[in-house]
Amino acid sequence: MNTLPLLPGYVATQAIAYRNQRTISQAEFMRDVLALAKRLPQTGHVFNMCKDRYWFSVALFASISRGVVSLLQNSTAPENMAALYADFPDAICLGEQSSPMLEQMPYVVVAHDGHAASETPLDMPLIPHVQQIARIFTSGSTGRPQAHSMTFWRMHKCAIAEAKRMWNVVGGPCSVLGTVPPQHMFGLEATVLLPIFGGGLFSARQPFFPADVASALAELPEPRLLVSTPFHLRKLMDAQVALPRISAVLSATAPLSLELAKEVEAQFAAPTVEIYGSTETGALATRRTVQGTEWETYSGITLEQDYDQTHARADHFDSPQALNDVVELLSPTRFQLLGRNSDMVNIVGKRSSLAYLNQLLLNLPGVDDGVFCLHEADSVEDAQRLLAFVVAPQRTSTEILTLLRQLVDPVFLPRPLVCIDNLPRDANGKLAASTLAHLRATHLAPKT
Repeated sequence: MNTLPLLPGYVATQAIAYRNQRTISQAEFMRDVLALAKRLPQTGHVFNMCKDRYWFSVALFASISRGVVSLLQNSTAPENMAALYADFPDAICLGEQSSPMLEQMPYVVVAHDGHAASETPLDMPLIPHVQQIARIFTSGSTGRPQAHSMTFWRMHKCAIAEAKRMWNVVGGPCSVLGTVPPQHMFGLEATVLLPIFGGGLFSARQPFFPADVASALAELPEPRLLVSTPFHLRKLMDAQVALPRISAVLSATAPLSLELAKEVEAQFAAPTVEIYGSTETGALATRRTVQGTEWETYSGITLEQDYDQTHARADHFDSPQALNDVVELLSPTRFQLLGRNSDMVNIVGKRSSLAYLNQLLLNLPGVDDGVFCLHEADSVEDAQRLLAFVVAPQRTSTEILTLLRQLVDPVFLPRPLVCIDNLPRDANGKLAASTLAHLRATHLAPKT
């Protein structure tokens, strides 16, 4: 059976994380991992609820060492956790808080005071390539969250490919700060596995407000990589806070507009790289948004098309991975993204993408946030119709529609366009399908 060390490339004295104003070595990290592994009850699944990225990583690797699968959920709302617990009744919860989120769920406190200081040589666990380490749930932006399983070999290879691409952009391994939670696929890959497997170090913090991003970056040694989303980057640009020097920005979870990418690069004086991927596939490709629309796959990943379906192939994939997107294939490693299959709308024979329409909306002057979505059809025979929710304190709906009318075919104008105070996005800047359904129910009068 093929195996890998739990921490490949282990160097005891090398830094792996930064937490509470101190650097943590790989040896300290491994001792915390193995100490927690000894305390884990015998089970098949854990909910890793740690918000501190260091303790999340300790809990993840301790679970891997025991052969336990981590259930990484997008929402920690009690009703969502209760539903998942019903599906995985053997699961225990891991976290830093003193009391469990759900009384009926067994709970283990991960964090402890201080770090293990023993000089006893470590017994590094060997992990089978095929061992399943995580089931990661989709965000629910297109419906009920779905779980996707990942093996140790696959996650390791993806992290190494991402490190090769990003370290090449920067010139070497980086200190990584993420504004995204590690329970999300992008956050897991880019803020935990990328630095751990790629030889960088990661910050334990998950800042949200611009001033907190600035202070968290200032704690880290250079070169620094900021992992974020278009939603968070827009907030950073609007705040105009002074930030320490950043060597690169990595963005995902939503399309990054050319205008925002240019603004980020101008303010940070650093290359801004956008990731293409999904919860189902993990990261597959990147592009430098300001340099063009073409995506380049990671080393070892190729694409092929069969009619309208595109698949990604790699040695570490169990089988070809189907893309849920419409792409124009330029070569086995280069492509242009035309839109998500689930994102495409067809109104009286004319096609467009909700992501494209959202970008047009967000780029309008005076629009702080906004989203296009479809009306709920009363029957399958009903024609698709669009509506939009917009946050634009200084604009009226009539003014916004006038601006949109100059950019899109009239069939894609939202009817209605509803101005609201804010859009309740999650920590990744996404809007769940249930959230959109609630907005429709709240703001739209029922048909009579």
